Formats: sequence, C-alpha cells, structure tokens
Amino acid sequence: MLGGLFGEERAVSFQTIWGSGDFADIETQSATVVNSDTAFQVNAIFSAISLISDTISTLPVDSFIRRDGQRTAFRPRPAWVQKPDVDTTKEAFYGSVIVSMLLDGNAFIRVFSNRRGDITNLVVLNPQDVSIKRNGVGRVMFEVEGEKKLLSSEDCIHIADVVRPGNMRGVSRVNALKENWGLALALEKYASRFFGYGASTQGIIEYPGKLTGDQAKQLQEGFDSRHRGWKRSHKTGILSAGATYKPTTVGNDQAQFIDSRRMAVEDVARAFNVPPHLLGLPGTNSYASVEQNNLAWVTHCLRPIVQKLEGALTPLMARFQGGETAFVKFNLDGLLRADIQSRYSAYSTGLLSGFMTINDVRRLEDLPDIKDDSAFTVRVPLANVNVSAANLKEQSEKVDMVQRLIQVGFDPAEVLDRLGLPSMAHTGVPSVQLQPITQIDPEDPKSEYVVK
Repeated sequence: MLGGLFGEERAVSFQTIWGSGDFADIETQSATVVNSDTAFQVNAIFSAISLISDTISTLPVDSFIRRDGQRTAFRPRPAWVQKPDVDTTKEAFYGSVIVSMLLDGNAFIRVFSNRRGDITNLVVLNPQDVSIKRNGVGRVMFEVEGEKKLLSSEDCIHIADVVRPGNMRGVSRVNALKENWGLALALEKYASRFFGYGASTQGIIEYPGKLTGDQAKQLQEGFDSRHRGWKRSHKTGILSAGATYKPTTVGNDQAQFIDSRRMAVEDVARAFNVPPHLLGLPGTNSYASVEQNNLAWVTHCLRPIVQKLEGALTPLMARFQGGETAFVKFNLDGLLRADIQSRYSAYSTGLLSGFMTINDVRRLEDLPDIKDDSAFTVRVPLANVNVSAANLKEQSEKVDMVQRLIQVGFDPAEVLDRLGLPSMAHTGVPSVQLQPITQIDPEDPKSEYVVK
C-alpha cells in the first residue's frame, strides 16, 4: 500500500510534518484567545453571568423617600425606574448593565433628558466604546464613540465593579483572569475535538527511511481518513513497509481531564462569588447547607452589585420634583425567604416581640389585609395584647396586692391610694375572710356586726 509513495530522497523531519499547522495570534499560555465573546463559549462562565444578571434584573425595584426617619414609597414614581429604556424591558436593561460589569468591570449608561431636565430615556453603552478622562478642573468626562462632544457625569453614569487605586476604570475580569479562563476554554475545545475529530490511536507514524512532503501528506491523510472522527474510533490500524505507529498522547484518565474540567468550573464560581452547586457542580453541597449557601450568595455576590446599581441610579431621583432625598431600592426579600416552617417561626417571633402586625405578615405572604383594627395593631410580648393595654399585667398584680392587704384589715381607700390605683366605692362591710357570714341584709349590711 505504501510502496508507491517513496521515490524522492528529500528528508522530512518531525518538525516539518507537525509545524504546518495554522496558528493564529496566541494571547494565553493555553493557546486560546479570550475576550468578551469567547468567554461565553465556556459553559460555566455563561451560566454564572446569566444566573447573576437574571436574578438581579428580575427583582422588584421601586423608589422611596425618608420622612421623619421612616421610609415611605415615593409617589408619583419616575417612569424610568420601572422602564429605564423605552425601547426594551426592565429586565433586559438591568441585565445588560450587570453583564457589562461582570465582564468588562464597567457599565456606562447614557442619560437622555429634555429641555426641562426631565429624564426621557436611559441606554446601556458598549464599555469598549467609552473612554474616561478628567477635564481641567478635575471633573470626570466621558468620550463616547459616536458622540460629538464629551459627556459629563450628568449625561453618562459610570458603574465600576472593582477599581484599582488611582484608576477610574474598573478591572476587567476578561483581562485579569485571561489565563484562568483560557485554560477553561482550552478544555472545552479539547473535549469537543476529542469526541468530534479524535482517533483512539493518536501518535506519529515512524517510517524507516526518508519521505518527501507529498509522501508524508499522503500517508497522514490516508491514515486519518480511516481513523479520524468519533464514528471511526477504535478501528484497527494496519501499516506496512516497515512503518510503525507510536502513541504520543496521554489517556484522559491519566491526564486527569475530568478533574481539570471540574476545577475550571470551581475557578469560575470563585471568580463570580457563586456557590458551585448553583452552577450544577455535583458533590459540592448537601441539603443541610443549601439555605445557608444561598444566603451567603445573596450577601456576598448579589448585594454588592445591587448596592452599586442603587448608588448610581439614586442621584437621578434629584431631577424629579420632590425627589431630592428619594432613592432607588431593589427588593432582595424574596431571595431571603426560607422554607415555610422557618418563615412562620420568624413571623411568630415578630408578632410576639411587638414589631410586626398580623397584616404585616400577611403582606409578606401576598395575602390580603384583614379589615379589623386588631390586625393593624402591634402586640407586646408578655400577654400578647394590644400595646394600649400593655399595663394590664401590672394592674393585675396591684389588684392582687390590694386584695391581700384588705383581707388582713387595711383600709381599702388608703390601700388604693398607696398603690396608685383609682378610688372606687366600697360597701363598708368588713372582709368576710375575717368573719364569715352566711347571710347579709342588703338593706342594713352592718346589722350583722352589731352586738345584740
């Protein structure tokens, strides 16, 4: 089969055969190019970003104002709070902002206003089209591709993720974790090529003699045509004319391929502060710790991002009439809800401690209010009564003390006065505890005590 291939005497080295590959510009040590587009090719990165952005963008958001130390809803609410971009949904807008923060480390929002200064629209910009600089007085200005002039902080909102000291732009995860993500991308590509193009016999063909370039190419193509691809894997290879096949690869089990891919997912989870079990990594969580891990995720991953969004959007409230002290707030309560037994135990504590009403609890469970005054009234811990009747317990103790003092012969009026209780009429009949009497004449009660 191979006899007709060998005519020329020109030698072809190992480097000549394997050096003809098409190598593009390599940006990482793993021979992969990592940017905001290729990062999404890694399943774990796509899952982490979509999980965070979808969770936050679907949270309820509203405007509030504090008056006399109490938070109340700010009404009328600016239209941009619920629909920042008039041409897309609230979820799509906030999702784009978060994706920009997670990948580039920066999010830029173009603010459009009318002549009166009222906000008419908010648009998320491509962070790669924006550069930041300071003017002569130190104010931050934004140079946006397509804009004819520099934009001030009133026309462009900048939300940075992690900022190095002395810098204005946030740190890009794509650049900072390029090598780490490049390894994950290389593992993805290797797995695809292994099952799509790999042969079970991977190595080099060693021939005792010299081959021309065309002969080597024909030998390579002939062998690959019979063994390349997952459908042709595990076929028996036959070589003649003294050619031998020497494997050069290491088995996936020996190369710890599965462990490497698992570690890549864990690295991505650490990069985004996401619990590994939320990315579908098995064996990283137990049922006993799911709730605590979710609480930690809300506290250490979602809450910082939410606060950055709130802090960036709140200054826009001052442009609305009466909104100088108003603020924007996302509601994270829904994510912190535990199982039904834990929630009911917490509600019971709130009711007994006197800082929640029955209707407060019903609203948290999306139930209608009870139209009764008692459902709007907080209760005190000891007797679980209305706050206005909180002194009943004390009065009950004083009444018991009055009863005991009168029973041993003290004057009733003086006892009431000493204990601070209101005076009340008394029959004048001595306590029956001292002198039991079976019958008393209601017309003349003292007659029973007259010596006859």
